[in-house]
Amino acid sequence: MTLNDAELGKEYVIDAVDTNGDEEMESFLFSLGCYSGEKITVVDKKRNLVVAIKDARYNIDPELADAINI
Repeated sequence: MTLNDAELGKEYVIDAVDTNGDEEMESFLFSLGCYSGEKITVVDKKRNLVVAIKDARYNIDPELADAINI
């Protein structure tokens, strides 16, 4: 399942990042700490998702969240 399907407040482990060959998006997600094996939590869902990775929080859009498999 993708990050868009995640429950609020539950910690998940990133299984894979599938950007369909978009290296810029993959590089951006990697710079946020989104890579296989990393823990991620969805803190809030409205128009975009607020996620916690390591000790930081990021606001990501549904397109980016759809590329993150958990």
